[in-house]
Amino acid sequence: MKHPLTPVVIALVFFLDRAAKYLALNYLPARPLKLAPFLKLTYVENTGVAFGMFQERNAIFLALSAALVAGLLFARKKLAAYGRPAELGLALVLGGALGNIYDRIAYGFVVDFLDLSFFPAVFNVGDSAITVGAVLLGWAMREREDSHKSQVTGHKT
Repeated sequence: MKHPLTPVVIALVFFLDRAAKYLALNYLPARPLKLAPFLKLTYVENTGVAFGMFQERNAIFLALSAALVAGLLFARKKLAAYGRPAELGLALVLGGALGNIYDRIAYGFVVDFLDLSFFPAVFNVGDSAITVGAVLLGWAMREREDSHKSQVTGHKT
């Protein structure tokens, strides 16, 4: 990771995720807490993956998450070649994944609590960082691919 802020972003995402989950674990009431017409805080113990699929498979998803983190760390130099958006995306994904891995080890489930009325699942800060990071990684890779194609063909795409 070339950019000096990358480890800071990883740590920041991890600690924001941990702090939010600490508050959810210790202070969120048993019933959902409505904050806005579209936002509630709803405590959920997720032993599955996105959208609550494949519940009760925490150990499998812990292993897969750890493998994902290891793979991203292995590929970080190649991903860094895609530029700062890719480095930021990688940092966001790693920070979020580490937060969820922590939950799976410490509690046996991932703490979810963000509940948007227009979205079909409850999620957390780490999940949000993973999603934004994956989009940034994909965008950076696509931009580089488009740039490379235009250099090879001499046409702008």
